[in-house]
Amino acid sequence: MRRRVAIVTDSTASVPLDIADRLGISIVQLELTVGDQQNDERRVLHPQMAEAMRNNVPVATNPPPPPAFYWNYADAAASGAEAIISIHISEGMSQTCQAARVAAAEIGIPVYVVDARLTGLSLGFSVMAAAEAAAAGATPQGVMNVLEHRLRSTTQMVYVDTLEFLQRSGRIGRAQAWVGEALSIKPVLIMKDGVIDQLHRARGTERALRKAVGTALERAGHGPVDVGVEHFEAADRAKEVLDSLCSQLPQVRRVTLEQTSAIIGAHTGPGALGIAVSPAAS
Repeated sequence: MRRRVAIVTDSTASVPLDIADRLGISIVQLELTVGDQQNDERRVLHPQMAEAMRNNVPVATNPPPPPAFYWNYADAAASGAEAIISIHISEGMSQTCQAARVAAAEIGIPVYVVDARLTGLSLGFSVMAAAEAAAAGATPQGVMNVLEHRLRSTTQMVYVDTLEFLQRSGRIGRAQAWVGEALSIKPVLIMKDGVIDQLHRARGTERALRKAVGTALERAGHGPVDVGVEHFEAADRAKEVLDSLCSQLPQVRRVTLEQTSAIIGAHTGPGALGIAVSPAAS
């Protein structure tokens, strides 16, 4: 069935592939360089990347080139879409939106490039909500209304197992990383105004994750909510956190457990978790 509005996102959104296929979401891949090998991030296996990072192999991330967006947009236009809504990782973290705008200028139908000011599953849940509205036949403005509600109400938190990789990527200073490691300080971070900010600090993993779960429960509210946990080489811990959340939330609508985007993992390091809660319109 022809859809009036096509939805495009990027690979940092961690949208499960089966849902992307069912809802017709196009996913543009960011690029990852590990050592001297550059690839779409979907081609980089997490265990090999984690090993490379532990061995101090250089890791760098790059936005998709504009042609990657152009061909996705052109396919949507050729399929009969009236408009395209392209929803992406925060411009405070990546130049992905800039690349999307370059491609959008070459397309003959309206393309709305949206800086989500989020990343990870918080971006993914917002994209899925927009795609559900599009699949139901909503107008471009109707889809944008759904999307804007989700982007405002969704929370993304990140737990990191070590401060080392945040220091390597310039998120914190060397002295702060050293003190954190020496005192077993585990930070809980939050996406705020399009960038990563510190939310909590705690001694030890268990305390840090309790704080993260408590904040997620507060932000989820009492209505229907999508909840997800993504991880970088920490599947058992991620499941424990997700089970804890689901057991305490009154109205869980969608539950997602995914490996995190390799792009996000490149900055947070092995052992990291992302926690997303996204209240749905009741």
